[in-house]
Amino acid sequence: MANGDYASLLQIFSLLALLIFFLGLIFYVFSRPKKYYRDEERAPLDDDQPFNSNN
Repeated sequence: MANGDYASLLQIFSLLALLIFFLGLIFYVFSRPKKYYRDEERAPLDDDQPFNSNN
């Protein structure tokens, strides 16, 4: 594939696509309010039922 006619174009496109994806992911994470993450980090501790409830 490295010897193809459009190999460099494909490499540039894939690099830009991944860069846009990761920048979007970082923007999404930092745009969420901190309350969302505080609620999510305490979610396993707020559960009243045991993890392995086979009874």
